[in-house]
Amino acid sequence: MTDYTPGMLTLIFPVPPFASTMTVFPLLCILLLFLSVEAQTCSPSGKIKGKTPPPGQCNQENDSDCCKDGKWYTTYKCSPPVSSQTKATLTLNSFEPDGDGGAPSECDNQYHSDDDPVVALSTGWYNNGKRCLNYINIHGNGRSVRAKVVDECDSTMGCDSDHDYQPPCPNNIVDASKAVWKALGVPENDWGGMDIYWSDTD
Repeated sequence: MTDYTPGMLTLIFPVPPFASTMTVFPLLCILLLFLSVEAQTCSPSGKIKGKTPPPGQCNQENDSDCCKDGKWYTTYKCSPPVSSQTKATLTLNSFEPDGDGGAPSECDNQYHSDDDPVVALSTGWYNNGKRCLNYINIHGNGRSVRAKVVDECDSTMGCDSDHDYQPPCPNNIVDASKAVWKALGVPENDWGGMDIYWSDTD
């Protein structure tokens, strides 16, 4: 039998060279998780400076904001990640001629009646037109409605004639026709801004 002397086990069973790596590995996992979460967030892409709309421009039929001269507006190229319950703010828009939507809808170059449940989505959710003419489910005020995506609520540009001299759209907007608000049972006096969640239809 071999007598044990201090240090012998160290010689027989040397500490593996990757032992320090084993202590660093959990920290590396945490860092990668943090970077993954960071990648899912949506940071501003820039700012644009507002200018006063020409006389008779900026239709305020639906209490739309008009750009203010010299004010800086934040722009976005992205929106929060989409899930089965994507949080958003529901706003009011008219997609009719002379409505506050400005030009015809981006998806089909058409105008749409206020009686049709149609929406525009913030730039990130619009996703370069990939949701064009598809339907989404909107949940709010204890009710649900199915609406067609027909336009982009541009988060990257604004304060010009193409955008009816309105500021860039925030990055979390579902801009909806009157029909959507009616279907959700919201009193007309409360139209204009409401927390909702939405999802793509199956």
